Amino acid sequence: MADGWVTRQLAPSAEWLAATPVAVAMRDGVWLYPVVETVHIVGFAVLVGAVAMFDLRLLGCARRLPVDALAAHLLRWAVASLLLIVPAGLLLFASAPGDFLSNRTFGVKLALIALAGANALVFHLGVYRGVAGWNVAAPAPLPARGHALLSLLLWIGVIACGRLLAYT
Repeated sequence: MADGWVTRQLAPSAEWLAATPVAVAMRDGVWLYPVVETVHIVGFAVLVGAVAMFDLRLLGCARRLPVDALAAHLLRWAVASLLLIVPAGLLLFASAPGDFLSNRTFGVKLALIALAGANALVFHLGVYRGVAGWNVAAPAPLPARGHALLSLLLWIGVIACGRLLAYT
């Protein structure tokens, strides 16, 4: 493990987690890790796909689609995808918690996910409350477009970090 303070604090928990039967099965099984990783990637594709479709609408694509109806439809897909992503991600993490905790790319990935979530929360608590004024045909206001662009960039960063984990 790296010498970081957080890593040192979590080292005993990471060692315990790495010794659990689930973690051992994830490491030792021929098919379990690849199956769980595939579930994680499929769930992530659904989540990022839903987010990207919504963000592209805010950026001016398909203006005939009502923003609120699209949001309601895509939110179901995004939430359902989390039922795949979170458990699969926890299983992947359990397979080598020390390695993940000491990997800067993993830390950046988690930070980007947190920022993407905060961006979505600020959007929904803020500019989205006025969606009735720009729901159909009208361009989304500049702050909404800013949130959409930031969202796309953050999720692209998450995808890049996820891929880089295999190489760092």
